[in-house]
Amino acid sequence: QTRSLLGVFEEDAAAISNYINQLFQAMHRIYDAQNELSAATHLTSKLLKEYEKQRFPLGGDDEVMTSTLQQFAKVIDELSSCHAVLSTQLADAMMFPITQFKERDLKEILTLKEVFQIASNDHDAAITRYSRLSKRRENEKIKAEVTEDVYTSRKKQHQTMMHYFCALNTLQYKKKISLLEPLLGYMQAQISFFKMGSENLTEQLEEFLTNIGTSVQNVRREMDCEVENMQQTIEDLEVASDPLYLPDPDPTKFPAHRNLTRKAGYLNARNKTGLVSSSWERQFYFTQGGNLMSQARGDVAGGLVMDIDNCSVMAVDCEDRRYCFQITSFDGKKSSILQAESKKDYEEWICTINNISKQIYLSENPEEIAARVNQSALEAVTPSPSFQQRHESMRPAVQSRPPAARTSSTGSLGSDSAALSALSLDSLVAPDTPIQFDIISPVSEDLPGQAKSSGQSGRRTNPFGESGGSKPETEDSILHQLFIVRFLGSMEVKSDESPDVVYETMRQILAARAIHNVFRMTESHLLVTCDCLKLIDPQTQVTRLRFPLPNVVLYATHQENKRLFGFVLRTSGGRVESRQTSICYIFESNNEGEKICDSVGLAKQIAFHAELDRKASEKQKEIDRVKEKQQKELNKQKQIEKDLEEQSRLIAASSRSNQSSTEGQFVVLSSSQSEDSDLGEDGKKKRESEA
Repeated sequence: QTRSLLGVFEEDAAAISNYINQLFQAMHRIYDAQNELSAATHLTSKLLKEYEKQRFPLGGDDEVMTSTLQQFAKVIDELSSCHAVLSTQLADAMMFPITQFKERDLKEILTLKEVFQIASNDHDAAITRYSRLSKRRENEKIKAEVTEDVYTSRKKQHQTMMHYFCALNTLQYKKKISLLEPLLGYMQAQISFFKMGSENLTEQLEEFLTNIGTSVQNVRREMDCEVENMQQTIEDLEVASDPLYLPDPDPTKFPAHRNLTRKAGYLNARNKTGLVSSSWERQFYFTQGGNLMSQARGDVAGGLVMDIDNCSVMAVDCEDRRYCFQITSFDGKKSSILQAESKKDYEEWICTINNISKQIYLSENPEEIAARVNQSALEAVTPSPSFQQRHESMRPAVQSRPPAARTSSTGSLGSDSAALSALSLDSLVAPDTPIQFDIISPVSEDLPGQAKSSGQSGRRTNPFGESGGSKPETEDSILHQLFIVRFLGSMEVKSDESPDVVYETMRQILAARAIHNVFRMTESHLLVTCDCLKLIDPQTQVTRLRFPLPNVVLYATHQENKRLFGFVLRTSGGRVESRQTSICYIFESNNEGEKICDSVGLAKQIAFHAELDRKASEKQKEIDRVKEKQQKELNKQKQIEKDLEEQSRLIAASSRSNQSSTEGQFVVLSSSQSEDSDLGEDGKKKRESEA
């Protein structure tokens, strides 16, 4: 805005200069014409006086003509004197003011413009050298020289800028004087010239010229007063701004303002120029509502960088540059890495973007609400008399639900429940519990509070993906949903029976982050399946944490900020190995907290029904095995009975054959012989064939 306004003033000064040059040429023509008229009049008078000395062949001595011409010569000589006086008055009253304005004031503006441009270029060069200071190879001598260079160039730029601005403001008064004073001098000279022969003309213009003269004097007095005030302001600003010439002032003397919902200033933006190479560009950035805007030098207006509603901002380590932070849009598709000039600006930018991300700027008193939120964060770690009092003052009430139930974003606190109203802070959060703000190891390393499943204990994670010999455990899962989340922190809790445990843990972690200035957040992909929850690194696809779904006993979304959600994991071990512990994990998503909780609830329902189906299938298999066993026993018994019956039949047949062996043999032989004798030869053959 300052550069654009300066451009308007410079354009106005150029227009004034062009117009004054044209007016100066016109007035100079009047002055030259008046001098020429005065000289011509004097020459005419001289020639008229010399008439008597002329010798005309035919004219002779004509005394009347001579005396008449002498009288004319006298009058014209007096007119010549009047014209000479008029020329002198025009030179003093008309040409001198406009010449002074043209040669002194306009040239001063041009000189100050060149000095300001040189000082601005020197400051830009000094800032560039300062921004390139190495963080890893820090040289105190070079740093001191560069800092001194920035201080000197910035002070020089500020001083020349104030004097240049003062001269531009003064020009608005001087241009009026430069136009009115020459005209006033011209008219007064003309009046003095005509006064000798025209008193009436003088009377007609006297009041007008008097008013013009009075106005000129008033403008001059106002200009003198304004110049004096501007000089005093310049002196006061030079004294007050001296500490601010340093690029990185002491944060103890100039603390960061954390309640801002609007901010503007110069930042260095990183632009990728190749696969691994990048460049930095210094531009002016400012917030406008829920948008982050940028404007390059010379542009008429700013352009949109990104929408910072529901975005995330965190500090990053960026190569050799300090005070860098990254802004990621709500959908995670766009991000920008910016560098602030000082630690104060660095913290203020992060806090401002955080406040805008929470849409505090839409309220009537945004700074007051931001201050209240920050004050609440500072007071959040102070123990309150009871859980009920704390939640009545800090958040809208929410009705308690059974464990592992999805918590609605609306409702009323379970004030009807006597047990909930009697809960204290110590019954929710374990005393002296450390807060873990980041994920420090992959799934192959044990973290406090992380349970290892039976199938996980002997398995190594493939850092290049899950393409091992074994089949991925989530391949057969019915549910397979992926969400982008950022880990805020985790801590041990003493209760896992009410969603208020999750709310209290959210408040504790957010308060600790605000107090300790922890802005860094690890972005991961949360995979929800019917077996477990997984945190996966988005770059390497390495599983950072694994949470078995049966151990997730409670999950909830924040009532006001739908991006915040958390769940409680019940594990064995912890600080006391002989008991089970509960750890609450808090995450921030891209406005998808309710979707994640719905997905976890669906996964638990699917897992529950799958478990019921499995138990029913096992029971049916057991029944089938029992029936099969009974059938085998029955078949075996039948076989035994059949064998016994066959043996009995054989024994009976054997006994009967033994008893009648002798008698039967004799009778048969006798009968056969008799029959054979009766039948003859043919009968014997037939009997043999039948036999």
